[in-house]
Amino acid sequence: MQSESREPILKTNLKTILILIISIVFISLLLFRSLFFKSTYLLKSFGELSIDPEIAFTNNKPTFLEFYAEWCEVCKEMAPQVSAFKDEYEKDINFVFLNVDNQKWGNYIQKFAVNGIPQVNLFDKKGNLISTFIGKQDEIKIRESINNLEKEEKPYEEIINAEFSTIQENKNNKVSPRSHG
Repeated sequence: MQSESREPILKTNLKTILILIISIVFISLLLFRSLFFKSTYLLKSFGELSIDPEIAFTNNKPTFLEFYAEWCEVCKEMAPQVSAFKDEYEKDINFVFLNVDNQKWGNYIQKFAVNGIPQVNLFDKKGNLISTFIGKQDEIKIRESINNLEKEEKPYEEIINAEFSTIQENKNNKVSPRSHG
């Protein structure tokens, strides 16, 4: 008789413990989601906080222009490094981030012949293209190019790493007045 009265209590305790564990896991994911998904959130924030390219090319500041996609693994891998550049140089350089999946940026994708991402183009304050980086890049090389933006004589350089994502043409997306950036 005693075992029959313990059974509902055990079931209730087990349910309570299970609910508690699920709650703890869920709350932990919410609190620490930026750690788990930091690169993806960085990429999203890049696009949301980006300076409009038309403003960047006309405000007499050098420009860091990155073409990226949220699904691009190399873009995700480089996001913390790019974020550090942005934090360090934001006062002196425009940072423009264009998502290649957004047809709104199609004219820029064509103009700068973007075939692989991430692609970073560095421009001097007059809007002259100084460097193009395609694929995964070494932080030191990008930093060196950023620091050279202020120099008067700058030969153009293109640095391509075999580790990049190929852009696939998306024929389903049409540009319309309702396209969002």
